[in-house]
Amino acid sequence: MMVCLTSLPLLLAVSVCAAAATVGPLPRSDAASYYWSSWNDGTAKISTTNGPEGKFGVKWSGNKGNFVVGKGWNPGGPRSVNYSGTFAPNGNGYLSIYGWTTNPLVEYYIVEAYGTHKPSNTSEAKMKGNMTSDGGSYEIMTKQRVNKPSIQGTATFAQYWSIRTENRVGGTVTTGNHFKAWEAAGLKMGRHSYMIVAVEGQDSNGQAEITVGVAPPAPTATATAS
Repeated sequence: MMVCLTSLPLLLAVSVCAAAATVGPLPRSDAASYYWSSWNDGTAKISTTNGPEGKFGVKWSGNKGNFVVGKGWNPGGPRSVNYSGTFAPNGNGYLSIYGWTTNPLVEYYIVEAYGTHKPSNTSEAKMKGNMTSDGGSYEIMTKQRVNKPSIQGTATFAQYWSIRTENRVGGTVTTGNHFKAWEAAGLKMGRHSYMIVAVEGQDSNGQAEITVGVAPPAPTATATAS
């Protein structure tokens, strides 16, 4: 999974967060004020394209390693995010809105599509309820990360997840709906750091081409706590 992102000035190289807990990946701003991030655990074989404005692409192969690439904003927060494109993992991968908050330190995913592994199908997952937003249903869950790399160095922190029950690639994600549903389920948010539309691959092959943008405001969500 993606870990330890902090911002860097424009045109500064992106660092890799290796298995030995080297700090990274490090987002930066392109000419259109989007933030670009490319992280590789050091074993994943990937080829990325940082296109104009909100466009990016990635191809990966080798059935080995973990990577995350994406574009978005710093800071993140409540926003109607519009995205489109293609996402074709052969094996496991995620297409998500991904970000962090501080105080408390939280790593979060709003998963729009996944490959062979559904994130909630693990013994670590604690289900917190369900919600509907932007024409779809999502499961809400949380996990705990202990002594793992983060945007504040090695730390213990929570992960919050919304997992769409039917995969889609393209549409609007009203992030504020998810933040409110998490809060209502007892999952406290903090001050927003960056937020990106992310493609992640785990020991798999595949390719994706994504365009990120901002959509008009969408209807609010409904949530039910477990």
